[in-house]
Amino acid sequence: MIRKQSDPKAKQTKITFVLTDYEDVGRVSVVGDFNGWTPERHKFVRRRNRTRSASVKLPAGHRFSFRYLAEGGHWFNDEAADGWEPNGYGSDNCVVLT
Repeated sequence: MIRKQSDPKAKQTKITFVLTDYEDVGRVSVVGDFNGWTPERHKFVRRRNRTRSASVKLPAGHRFSFRYLAEGGHWFNDEAADGWEPNGYGSDNCVVLT
């Protein structure tokens, strides 16, 4: 799941990436072109409601590619993404629009 919270005054959108408890693949980070594809920069944090989430503030009106990276080098995508695009490694990246 992906939640978006727009802040027109700051010209930003807060993107919250959410994983439910059944998606238990160990530690997970969201990586993308907004953080230089750096693992563990935006780690998912466990919440009381049995979800995990990670948030980033991004400039409004842009398009960003991302994926999730779990322990052991396991990459996966979010079905709630705004779109997908080939990544040159034989799979797709997710796309989020701000």
